[in-house]
Amino acid sequence: MVRKLEGPARIPVPGGKVIEEHIGRVNSGDETVSIARMVAPPGWEEPAQTPAFTEYTVVLRGTVLVEHAGGTTEVSAGQSLVTEPGEKIRYSTGAEGAEYIAVCLPAFSPDTANRA
Repeated sequence: MVRKLEGPARIPVPGGKVIEEHIGRVNSGDETVSIARMVAPPGWEEPAQTPAFTEYTVVLRGTVLVEHAGGTTEVSAGQSLVTEPGEKIRYSTGAEGAEYIAVCLPAFSPDTANRA
């Protein structure tokens, strides 16, 4: 069955980051995948998390910094990153902020993000 979605659902988060979920638990009721556009201001950061999902991140603008057991990985516009379930990570942005697409399998939920 074809389902057209008229637009994303805005999910409020602290720190000035904007989440626009196009596909996922909130906007489309899908639990198998979530696809969201994120816009984070300069110097934004979030608590560490140990998600129960794989996350695919495609940076469109700016820089996303990802702290993990092996150090910090800087992901710039045009680059991508994959994080695995059970890996402790922490996202933040560089001085210019960032715009990026996040795809989570299964779909993101606050409970499965396992934020610290």
